[in-house]
Amino acid sequence: MGALASFATVLGAGASLYGTVRQAQAQSAMSRAQAEIAKSQEEARQQELLAQREAERASRQQTLSRTVAAARARLAASGVAPDDGSAGALTAGFERVAAEAEGASEEALRARLARGRASLLNPDGTLTAMLQSGRSFGALARSLLD
Repeated sequence: MGALASFATVLGAGASLYGTVRQAQAQSAMSRAQAEIAKSQEEARQQELLAQREAERASRQQTLSRTVAAARARLAASGVAPDDGSAGALTAGFERVAAEAEGASEEALRARLARGRASLLNPDGTLTAMLQSGRSFGALARSLLD
């Protein structure tokens, strides 16, 4: 009868271990799925930010072109050569200001992209699930030895 009781204990421990492993596998699969969803959402957000940057860049370029053309037209209408001397410096200044704004926009975009990036310290669940099942297995082995 004692052998049957120990066999039942081992059988129960095996079933418990199997349940723990299956739970860890399910949790791992869920964690991977959540990580994939988060990754796809982050990629979509980054694509949106990049598209927004391109639209802003095109708008800035168009505004710069209009501003330079208007300034050159005014200068030419007043009898000043639009490419020489102070008129050339004026148009070069417009272009320099636009380039600085482009640099600031690029830095802001990099910061926005980095802000959304997941931390390397966030677990994806695979190691965590394995460690939790190891703890459960240790508790099970300890209860068998008691």
